[in-house]
Amino acid sequence: MQDQSIKLGIVVADFNYDITSLMLQKALSHAEFLGAQVKVVFKVPGSFEIPVATKQLLKRGDIDAVVVLGAIIKGETKHDEVIANQIARLISDMELEYEKPIGFGVIGPGASHEQAVERIEEYASRAVESAVKMVRRLRKFREARGDEMVVVE
Repeated sequence: MQDQSIKLGIVVADFNYDITSLMLQKALSHAEFLGAQVKVVFKVPGSFEIPVATKQLLKRGDIDAVVVLGAIIKGETKHDEVIANQIARLISDMELEYEKPIGFGVIGPGASHEQAVERIEEYASRAVESAVKMVRRLRKFREARGDEMVVVE
């Protein structure tokens, strides 16, 4: 199996920029560390807009996977839960529809600002890592011959 470069798109929400800008920096450096090439960074106003940008990137032939980054901070209402649940559902649906991995790096719901700050590095690097690993595993699975056993890991 030839290890081709993995091409990523990153969608990042501007809302809670003090958190998401650091998440983007960490995601970019972790992608480079893993040998993945970031082709597009698509900035959206808030986390609610992540799905539409993600769909645009998934349609592109030069993108192997997408990483989504956002921070949904708990307020006085359950608005954070509504937003986070809808994003997760839509992202999951698109992953199946386009058969391309999406690394989910959205902090929340229910996170305080302090909790979100504590999770910047973990969420950003885990989202990149899972996207890259899934591209590699899908390639291995798709390249396997039908007459041989394959362990996808």
